[in-house]
Amino acid sequence: MAMRPFVFTSLLLGSSLVFAAGCDRSSRDVREWKPTDHDQPLGQQPGQVAARPRSSAEQGPDQSLVEIAWQRNCASCHGQRGKGDGPQGPMMRAPDLTRSDWQAQVTDEQVADVIRKGRNRMPAFSNLPDQVIMGLVGRIRANRSP
Repeated sequence: MAMRPFVFTSLLLGSSLVFAAGCDRSSRDVREWKPTDHDQPLGQQPGQVAARPRSSAEQGPDQSLVEIAWQRNCASCHGQRGKGDGPQGPMMRAPDLTRSDWQAQVTDEQVADVIRKGRNRMPAFSNLPDQVIMGLVGRIRANRSP
């Protein structure tokens, strides 16, 4: 493979200096990429197609997204565990979502509906994806008091 001289260029864009470097290769050195050009996952032969990853509906909610949604939208009133002890909880009269008597009288769909549509002083969060809403319902259920 014959290589031509090394090319180095700099360009000033606004207040940023951009550098570009590379070799000037002839076009005959270019070939089509093949899966065998890279390491294959363990147990997979070169050229073998990997198993289709499960869809997000099959996997359930992404717990990191659920936790972000809780911290951004719920914790200021309901607190870290859902006890209604967030900084704005007393002013908003946020209920204690961990109470077993409260949890026994509401279904998951009812809780999800309140998250979507809001109720009393609680705003609607209809912009949250259904998977995140169901993840929030699961988070509330997981913090149930004995």
